[in-house]
Amino acid sequence: MSLLRIAPRLGGVTRPHPYSSIRSFSPIPWDNGKRATARAHSRTPKTFAHRVPISFRTFIKDGKGPAVSSSTAPPFAFAFDIDGVLLHVAKPIPGAIETLKYLQQHSIPFILLTNGGGKYERDRVEDLSNRLGVPLSIDNFVQSHTPFQELVHASWAEDDVHGHKQTELRDVKANSGLADKNILVTGSDANKSRRIAEAYGFRSVITPADVLVADPTIFPFEPLLESHYKATARPLPSPNPKIDAIFVFNDPRDWALDTQIILDLLLSQNGVLGTYSSKNGRAEHQNHGWQQDGQPDLYFSNHDLFWSATYHLPRFGQGAFQAALAGIWRQITNDKAELKRTTIGKPYSRTYSYAERVLGQWRAGLLKDQGDAADAPETETETETETEPAPLARVYMVGDNPESDIQGANDYISPQGTEWNSVLVRTGVWNEERDGEPRHKPDAIVPDVMSAVEWALKREGWR
Repeated sequence: MSLLRIAPRLGGVTRPHPYSSIRSFSPIPWDNGKRATARAHSRTPKTFAHRVPISFRTFIKDGKGPAVSSSTAPPFAFAFDIDGVLLHVAKPIPGAIETLKYLQQHSIPFILLTNGGGKYERDRVEDLSNRLGVPLSIDNFVQSHTPFQELVHASWAEDDVHGHKQTELRDVKANSGLADKNILVTGSDANKSRRIAEAYGFRSVITPADVLVADPTIFPFEPLLESHYKATARPLPSPNPKIDAIFVFNDPRDWALDTQIILDLLLSQNGVLGTYSSKNGRAEHQNHGWQQDGQPDLYFSNHDLFWSATYHLPRFGQGAFQAALAGIWRQITNDKAELKRTTIGKPYSRTYSYAERVLGQWRAGLLKDQGDAADAPETETETETETEPAPLARVYMVGDNPESDIQGANDYISPQGTEWNSVLVRTGVWNEERDGEPRHKPDAIVPDVMSAVEWALKREGWR
């Protein structure tokens, strides 16, 4: 018997599994992508979440909705976090392998959506495929910094939300991106972050090591200059280059050096290293002159304060570095100016919008492979081409962190009307005994990823 305990089919009749006497959920009728009274539009705060017991282990249909065929890609999909959902300390969480295999075998679209990073997408996908024993593709995989590649030949329209810029891709001419501009990148391995940025198409990438080696007096406390930084440093394009953007690709390791160089640039004139803007602190200017003189834009790939690692308590993530940098900035500006920055990754809408497009493309590919790309249109006046099936009706975001996975799915409003639902697992960062009720309420709280998929498929009336 499959670990997922799919009800066997005999002569086209679905036989209930003996362990199916659990809470019943009515299937959601398929609506060809149109959100029906979607909670995402009203954003009414959740007051409870379904709590699925660990014995919930069947995907049978309860007879309350239309029969759902498993022969074609359905109009719903899944988005999975990785650490704490599929893997724990690089080892598969029980049920993760079987769950992904089941989804692949039944052409149910899914995407791996992680706030992790620091590796080439192809390398991370290859590593995940080996660890999970499931063939995966970069075509349905998004790391926290993957959307940065959009900025090579484009810019993001900006909208300030909760102190962070929320962004939408703006179509611009190719020469309006950052492909040939100087950018500073850092991360857990800044040199590897540089190579990833170059693979995205950025051609002039500078790291903190480059800056330090060019002028060791910029940070006179660095004992690793000879043994570490010189090994990866490249010559600067000029003695005091103009930096047009700063990217934090993943969790920095040398907070002190990175903080010094980033703040030097945010206080500079026109982003030129080693300069200081005369507008800083001047009340007659907007924002008291801070970040008002052509300084580089600052981009973070996620804001996760914690992440689940080998140690039995959560460890600091990139969000902790961002909070430290913002705290120093408040001291510098005497609390007169918030640090202006763009943060993507979960829970921010830029990442969910990007993921939704990737999921749609992945599902379209599945339909094309099945020769079923021409979905039925919603009305007589609507038409679709073979490469443009109806938008997804629902996406189930399965995560372990209420402050990123769950908040993002709850808050995101799809421009295509796709409804995002949130499912919180107990195998990662969130611990009910330690953390209490999650501040951002999920649609369901389940033991693990297998239970999450079972809950969603039951809800969809899958058979």
